[in-house]
Amino acid sequence: YAEWLGKVLTGDLGTSTRYYDPVWDMIKSRIPISLYFGVLTMILTYGVCIPLGLAKAIRHKSVFDNVSSVVVFIGYAIPGWVAGVLMLMLFSSRWEIFPLGGLTSDMFFEYSAWEKVMDIAWHTVLPLTAFVIGSFTVMTFLMKNTVMDNLASDYVRTAIAKGLPFKKAVFNHALRNSLIPIATHFGNNISIILAGSFLIEKVFNINGIGLLGYESILDRDYPVVMGILVISSLLLMIGNILSDICVAMVDPRVQFK
Repeated sequence: YAEWLGKVLTGDLGTSTRYYDPVWDMIKSRIPISLYFGVLTMILTYGVCIPLGLAKAIRHKSVFDNVSSVVVFIGYAIPGWVAGVLMLMLFSSRWEIFPLGGLTSDMFFEYSAWEKVMDIAWHTVLPLTAFVIGSFTVMTFLMKNTVMDNLASDYVRTAIAKGLPFKKAVFNHALRNSLIPIATHFGNNISIILAGSFLIEKVFNINGIGLLGYESILDRDYPVVMGILVISSLLLMIGNILSDICVAMVDPRVQFK
């Protein structure tokens, strides 16, 4: 282990025992694909969680809150890769709306630039939906509960009692403080997305880090598995640093000097 760790510190992740290629070269070629889905998943997750959680907190116990809670819990109960299998059965196999897998079509390199963009987008819909289904539930309810706690706090009630409109009290006071717990989870979400991509990329046959890790585990290609763990650990540390930066941006009590 000391020998392996010494090589890692010099940037050498070893050599694959199956393909006899440098592990870093194998991972490096897959990073853009996983990064593509990871960034889109983060954008959609936070883009859905924050407005939905805020709306549910404001309309607590309404029909909208109850119906959306049922939908969210159903999504939480179904793992992303299982949802991917169901979507492939319905939208790809039965109705033939979306492709069965992969990120591009067989004739991709013969398409024009616009056709390439549309082809990638067409192949992205189902896997991206599977990624988002497994990520947004906890964040939505975290946002809702935090907003409700802040709306029930003394400073918000005092502001409303002094004549501040409810809308301004929500967006100018409660919302910013409610974003603090969301910001602290930012780093964990980066590593969770990578770990959750193993089975989703396998289901949709997407040639990313997740599929590489899955195949390496089955083939007992330990250098590749260890290399992916190193990358995952680095992403987690980078995510924690980004979380601290996000907290400093939304929480005036935290400052970097």
